[in-house]
Formats: sequence, structure tokens, C-alpha cells
Amino acid sequence: MRWLVTGAGGMLGRDTVAELRTRGEPVTALDRAALDITDPAAVGRALTAHRPGLLVNCAAYTAVDAAEQDEERALRVNGDGPRLLARACAARGIRLVHLSTDYVFAGDAHAPYPEDHPTAPRTAYGRTKLAGERAVRAELPDAAVVVRTAWLYGVHGRSFVRTMIELAAGRDTVDVVDDQRGQPTWSADVAAAVADLGPRVGAGATGVLHATNTGDGTWYDLAREVFRLLGADPGRVRPVRTADFPRPAPRPAYSVLAHTRRQRLGLPRPRDWRTALREALPLIRKEALRETP
Repeated sequence: MRWLVTGAGGMLGRDTVAELRTRGEPVTALDRAALDITDPAAVGRALTAHRPGLLVNCAAYTAVDAAEQDEERALRVNGDGPRLLARACAARGIRLVHLSTDYVFAGDAHAPYPEDHPTAPRTAYGRTKLAGERAVRAELPDAAVVVRTAWLYGVHGRSFVRTMIELAAGRDTVDVVDDQRGQPTWSADVAAAVADLGPRVGAGATGVLHATNTGDGTWYDLAREVFRLLGADPGRVRPVRTADFPRPAPRPAYSVLAHTRRQRLGLPRPRDWRTALREALPLIRKEALRETP
């Protein structure tokens, strides 16, 4: 089976391509410059030319705060783009994995969100991502899976973990929010989950799947763990409230996702976020040092 990954220049897209190549899978990587998923003609040409058996859509408008002022643009990428991809896949018999987010939920729960929990996004970003989910499931109901993830960090690009690495080296103390709870998730682990899922799409796997590391913590917990693994004093991280850092888009207070359907499909159980971070951190630090002028 040939794979095609859109949004292949981003953090998760790069990891997905790398994971598939490590497994010996034939994969075509298309970044934003190579394919604008909001252009129907370009989408049609790409799928006709590359003829994948399965498409993984990692392309997205991810500027959460900017989306509050530019929801129309965000909707084009996060809603209209996935609809075009799904429609083109349906016409050609191509299966689809579409990446989504915890922001489709209200963020006010007190127990992990199952896949079928009612959605109620509170941000423009969340609304546009939910539009994409619905479009994919409407256009390709029997041959697509929506994969939701949350609190991503990775080797490539900016992330909270990379910021903490930099601050640990250059600041005496760091104030970090301690009243938002979620699942810090290494993008490489999500890429592995997508690779495991791919052959099952349309063959027992449809609908929605959650892909995060297990366990949970706050941003404060994550920052302290980064400091500890770096050999820095975690006491340099100070807890603060979300209200102390007002943002245009409200952040979910609770972003923990359940993995019920993943278990039912017999896919590998995700590992704890602290275990993943311990493996990822040296790689992220090395990449950060390499890119430092």
C-alpha cells in the first residue's frame, strides 16, 4: 500500500513520514508548498498522480489565538480542506486518516473524554477542526478515521517542551500554568499509532480514535519534569493560574482523552507521557542546539 501524507512539513507530518519510511512503507510526502489542500484542482491532480491507497492528512491551521480573529481562513484549511480531500478520496477509492484535536470538546470534564462524548468547542480553532471532522465522516463514512490528539511536542518545530529547554538554560525562574490538565504527547508516538492504524482503516476501523500518551498532568507538571530530566532544579518552575496569562482563545481546563476504541481494535497500548518524554527530550535538545546560531 502506498501512503500519501499531506502537511508533511509540520511536526506530526514529518514524524509520520519518518515512521512509515522506517517501516519500509512506500510514502509520498507533500508539504504546504507542494499541495494546498484548499485547492480542489490541486488535490485532484495530486491524488491522480501519486495514486495512494491511504492518505494521512496532517495539514492544519494551528494558530489557536490567531484563529479567533481569522476564523474564515482557519475554516478554509481545517474544514473545507478535509472535505475536499475526503471527497477526492471517495471518488478514487482511497482511505483516509484525518488528524484532529482535543479542542473539539468543551474542556470542562472531570474524567477522560471517550471518543463518542458530545463535542462543544469553545474556540474558533476548535469549531473549524470539528467542521473538518464532520466533513470527513460525511464524505467518507466507511473508509476514514478521525484521529484526535492533544498537547503535542516533537523534535521538529516549536513546542512547549522546547521552550522549557530554552528557558531552563537562560532564566532563573519560570512561571507555568497549573490549572490546565492534559496529556503531554510525543508526536512520534502519534505517528506510530497512525502507522499501526492505517491497514485497518475501512477494514474494521472507522469513526474516531484518540491518540495521546497516557497519564495526565498540568503544564506545570510537564515543565518540572523537563527541568528534572535536564538536571535542572524543578523548584525554579513556579505555578500560576490561567487567569494570570489571558489569551485571545480560552484554553481547555481539561484535555484528557480516553483510548477505548484503540483498545477495542487491538492496537498497541500508548505509553505513559513521562516515559515518552524521557526518550524524546535528548532528541529535542539536540535539534534545538543544532539550530541555535
